[in-house]
Amino acid sequence: MIWKLSLILHLEIKKTKILKPFHHLLLITYALMLPAMGRGMLSNHVLDHDIESSYNLVTEHITPRRVLWVSDSTGRNIRRVENLMRPFSGQVSVADTSYTVMISHREHKAAILLDFGREIQGGIEIASSIRDTQMPVALKVRFGESVTEAMSPITDKNSASNDHALRDFVINAPWLGTIQAGNSGFRFVSIELEDTAIQYNLKAVRAVAHYQNIPYLGSFETDNPQLNDIWRTGAYTVHLCMQKYLWDGIKRDRLVWVGDLHPEVMTVLSVFGQNGAVNRSLDFARDDTPLPGWMNSMCSYSLWWLIIQRDQYLYRGNLDYLKAQHAYIKALLGQICHLIDKKGNEHLNGTRFLDWPTSDNPAVINSGLHSLCYMAVNAGIELGHALADDDLVRMCTATAADLKQTSLPNCDNKEAAALKIISGLSKDTTDCNVILKDGARHFSTFYGYYMLEALARSGKYDEATDIITKYWGGMLNLGATTFWEELNYDDIARAGRIDEFVNSGQYDIHADGGNYCYKGLRMSLCHGWASGVTPWMTRYILGIVPTEPGCRAVTIEPHLCGCTMARGTFPTPLGIITVSHRKDADGTVYSTIKAPKGVRVTLKNTVAENGSSLTE
Repeated sequence: MIWKLSLILHLEIKKTKILKPFHHLLLITYALMLPAMGRGMLSNHVLDHDIESSYNLVTEHITPRRVLWVSDSTGRNIRRVENLMRPFSGQVSVADTSYTVMISHREHKAAILLDFGREIQGGIEIASSIRDTQMPVALKVRFGESVTEAMSPITDKNSASNDHALRDFVINAPWLGTIQAGNSGFRFVSIELEDTAIQYNLKAVRAVAHYQNIPYLGSFETDNPQLNDIWRTGAYTVHLCMQKYLWDGIKRDRLVWVGDLHPEVMTVLSVFGQNGAVNRSLDFARDDTPLPGWMNSMCSYSLWWLIIQRDQYLYRGNLDYLKAQHAYIKALLGQICHLIDKKGNEHLNGTRFLDWPTSDNPAVINSGLHSLCYMAVNAGIELGHALADDDLVRMCTATAADLKQTSLPNCDNKEAAALKIISGLSKDTTDCNVILKDGARHFSTFYGYYMLEALARSGKYDEATDIITKYWGGMLNLGATTFWEELNYDDIARAGRIDEFVNSGQYDIHADGGNYCYKGLRMSLCHGWASGVTPWMTRYILGIVPTEPGCRAVTIEPHLCGCTMARGTFPTPLGIITVSHRKDADGTVYSTIKAPKGVRVTLKNTVAENGSSLTE
């Protein structure tokens, strides 16, 4: 009873924000009332509850979809593999004979390759059936986001590695029991007997998936099935990355990279609404970066952090959270403004970086950072107004005026051109033409989002959608169930699928791709920064654009981009907005809108259907 009282006291103190020293004194006082064993139980219980209580993380066991390959098809060394695709309860039995037999000897090590049908964050559970010898069996396990990766050992710097998450290791499987192993991003698993002169009875292999158990509040559907698949794949990519923190990827790096966060956060806001992983990640980056440091050592990532704060406030309207960031926001913006001279030239230090394809092009980086500075100080103006900080507004307004003096080159580069347009510093159509040149070529999955955004702001909705179907659709055509860290569009036509063995003469897009950043099998095939296409389609095809903090006002301006219908939902702090659009034969778009009470809706580029309710 006393330990329960102490736990309750601990939680209530946290809620009321009592000073930490007093908090600790109270906990110590009650701990001294317990026996030694009880004190240990209390300490562990409180800690575990504090860490794990509110993250919505659940576990799901997934049966293999298919057995892709076996090392022996004669039936001598591997028999009854079809048993592995049967559901398994998790409980082994002495009487059960429905297992797969694997036999190894000096000339042959039995091995299988399993496909779970989709990308997963987690590990596997291996169940062993009864056999004559009660000794454990050594198994070689390899995870893979592609068939190639699951079948490849660690050989060199460009091969799949064990650096962030183990994907190639040996475990001992017990006699008549189960064991769980692994914590990585994967779809495929190969299992090989390491021991020789042994028969192993494999009852089951299940993926153990870990993810947040949260609803998809946002939705998207058109009469173009490919666009629907692309939207869902972007959403699922970020869903897997939403663990305790919002990771960049689930295989490598599994870290909070702030630049990566912006497309991810926009996806979260469009699909899931508010999620604690976002604020935990933003706060982690802040606390991990005492000023004058730059987040992840890159000045651009601190600029993105400010832009994220503005965008999240616009979508969610959480003023209390914003106030908690006030001091850091003001100090960071002061640091940025100090590094911009009166002629409008920025002098940001730290690592100067936009994305990997432009990392060796100083001219592009200089142009892009100038645009990002302008975006960040304009975000600072909006944040200053929200925080009622006139000094912050004045400082950022003056710096924005200085930055606007400088004429920026686009360097014939899509990233630089896109940032010019998004920032509002673009003055002619040349920048848009640079983005349209060569269509889906010559950009990264990261900055592809900003390229699409720039095209939309230039009125090029159809052109942007064409790029979406070719580039992101190209990943789906190669077997993707999540979007990738990097893709060179020209590789698509000659590449084999990631869910098949690559034939001789085919380009292996996982082993041979990855022109930038991490090459070869180290390239992530589930990377949150590639998800920006999902919020883009919500914003421009469904046409849902917040215009006041907390979505108190939204504009709905659909662009159907070759579709004759589009419908979906969008989460706001006040409830769900539901939209349905149809295009008539004469090209007129008619819309039915249902908005929650407190949300003002303005329609553009569409006509309200009879009976449409703009507010409930």
